[in-house]
Order: sequence, then C-alpha cells, then structure tokens
Amino acid sequence: MAVTLPRTSEHLIREYVKFRVGKIVYVSVSPDETTMGFGFPKEQRDALVAAEPDKFALPRPSDLRFHWVHARMAALEPDEMRELVIDAWRMCVPKKVAAARLDRAT
Repeated sequence: MAVTLPRTSEHLIREYVKFRVGKIVYVSVSPDETTMGFGFPKEQRDALVAAEPDKFALPRPSDLRFHWVHARMAALEPDEMRELVIDAWRMCVPKKVAAARLDRAT
C-alpha cells in the first residue's frame, strides 16, 4: 500500500524493506515480516505503547531520538496498518501533497 503514496520509493536495506520520501524513512518492515517500524510523533508514542503494549513497542534506545515506534504486524488489523502507514507518510510530505492524496481517496 505504501508504494501507492506520492513521492514514495521502496528500498531493501540490510534485508529490511523500507519506504521513504526522499531520504526520510517512514515505514520499515523486518526481514521476517513480524515487525513494522513507522514514523510517529515523539510526544504521543509513550501513550500509544502504554495503551497497547502487546501491539506497540518503543524503538531501541539509540533510535529514541527519531519519531519512531514498532508494531507487531500480526496484532494489527489491515485498516489499522493502513492508517499507521498513511499517518507516517503524512509526516514526511508537504501538507498540500498529503491533502491532495487524501482528497482523492475520499
């Protein structure tokens, strides 16, 4: 689904499938496809993880400086995963690009 979003490119880096806009990675899928990392506002991630610790986890300590959260893919519903991917992508593109894409989707 991520490859359909404007300005997105897909890359294989150290066996991780990564989706990015320019040089900014907004979604990363682990080689075994069990974990998805995604862009998420730093100020909201502790609450997200605390609310659903079986589904979400903080990144490793060295990555806490980034706007990033991990999710267990098996715990995500398809619509929920889609929403997380789109929200992460929206953090990387200009507002008018996101608005144009979202207007087309409705």
